[in-house]
Amino acid sequence: MKQNHSVLIIEDHPMISKAYISAFDHISDTNGKYQFKIDLVGNCDDAIKFIELAADTNGIDIIFLDISLPPSSDGQYMSGEDLGIRINELLPQSKIIVVTSFNDNYRINNILKSIDPDGFLVKNDIESKELINAILDVINSPPFYSQTVLVSIRKLFAAGVFLDKIDRQLLYELSIGTKMTDLPDILMMSLRGLHKRKEQMKVIFDIKDSEDRDLIIKAKEKGFI
Repeated sequence: MKQNHSVLIIEDHPMISKAYISAFDHISDTNGKYQFKIDLVGNCDDAIKFIELAADTNGIDIIFLDISLPPSSDGQYMSGEDLGIRINELLPQSKIIVVTSFNDNYRINNILKSIDPDGFLVKNDIESKELINAILDVINSPPFYSQTVLVSIRKLFAAGVFLDKIDRQLLYELSIGTKMTDLPDILMMSLRGLHKRKEQMKVIFDIKDSEDRDLIIKAKEKGFI
């Protein structure tokens, strides 16, 4: 039985939107497991209308979000970053794939913190295989970060500016055997948000194993526990 996924592409360059659609089509054509219903919008005004309508109806499964969008006509949304924050408020179950031309370490860090996307691609890294892998990983095992994003994360991590207080508390609770299902009451965050943080830390520490044991060992080696 096919998995049906609704997709919204928020991108103001038609050729880039076409590349995303081609990646979804390739997945549908080569893997009978997935089917995608794709909608396109090219600016903040149309995007927020679509998002607000979706919040009142069936939601959206996957959102490709370009950061470099012109502001909305009312000035409320200055870029795709503002849209991403609003998407998280209105559609918390949607999986966001951020796409940007920015490659500055601190800009990438700010986007990670403000939107906490399930996928993060820098446009210079994008090729067809990368897009396909990003989509499949975000569906099945997020997060997915392109190479430039990974390098940026690890540089910031090495400089000691990436793991925040909640990350450290999460690591500590895992190290003493606290179950993930008990952590929302302890850390005052949603279970989904905590799972995303844990998976992000596995990416930072370059942990391939799906179990938490190696993450805890590496965190202890680095002095975070």
